[in-house]
Amino acid sequence: MARINNSTLVLATRRSPLARRQAELARAALAAMPGAWWKKIELLEMSTTGDRRRDWSLAQAGGKGLFTRELEEALLEGRAHLAVHSAKDLPTTLPDGLAFAGFLPRADARDVLVRRTAIKIPRRVATGSPRRQAQARGWWPGVEWTEIRGNLDTRLKKIAGGEADATFLAAAGLQRLGIEKFSGLVFEPLAIGKMVPAAGQGAIALECRAGEAKKYRIALCAKTARSVLIERAALAALGGGCQLSSAAHMDGDELHIFHEPKGLATFFIKEKSTARAAAGAVAAIHRWLKAK
Repeated sequence: MARINNSTLVLATRRSPLARRQAELARAALAAMPGAWWKKIELLEMSTTGDRRRDWSLAQAGGKGLFTRELEEALLEGRAHLAVHSAKDLPTTLPDGLAFAGFLPRADARDVLVRRTAIKIPRRVATGSPRRQAQARGWWPGVEWTEIRGNLDTRLKKIAGGEADATFLAAAGLQRLGIEKFSGLVFEPLAIGKMVPAAGQGAIALECRAGEAKKYRIALCAKTARSVLIERAALAALGGGCQLSSAAHMDGDELHIFHEPKGLATFFIKEKSTARAAAGAVAAIHRWLKAK
């Protein structure tokens, strides 16, 4: 049990193997921060609604806040100083009283098609993500869509065991857990222009109480912050969230977006100010959505 005191920094995290790995990466970055007030960093491991309700379909349940709400409550109640999230899990609007402390350097943001080795054209694909379904729907005529839940290792075992022919996973999660191969499966990373990632995918977000972000920002990545904040503004402009069929990803100065039924588009965002870049992206998306 993490303890709040004058020399211990407490990080709230989910209990899954990937979440703990991401929390350890956050702990390492914060431990290296010069001039920090903390002498020790502890993890407060928590179970979220999304973790407990494995019987729920994420697409039907909505998904907003299912993997973040309990961690945010720990912040608001003073049981933790920071919450560590996969940035793609966070709704486009944070709860009142909370803010981003920042982001760790982003990992590979691509999606990976994971299919059984013997299967060249999948007939049954497991994903609860409307975003992934919407973008892949035309690839395999007549494909049957289903859903699998569980941590990465569990999902890989289910695909290898024949519950489905293929699934999609985030490259960053596989890399952070050191999963480069799996018996009976083939991993195929997908180009950003073919499968636009979820806003924030590949980034680890640190959330804090409003007004406290400056305590931590020196340890975090300004480049990743700019990209993710632009993506989140773009997603809001598209009218989507983490469980809706829209997506936004910054690749350098290129903002790739997907919106159903409008499709794919790319905008060039060269403004260095994050606020002005986000405003420009939103204006460009609104014009694009209105165009015939």
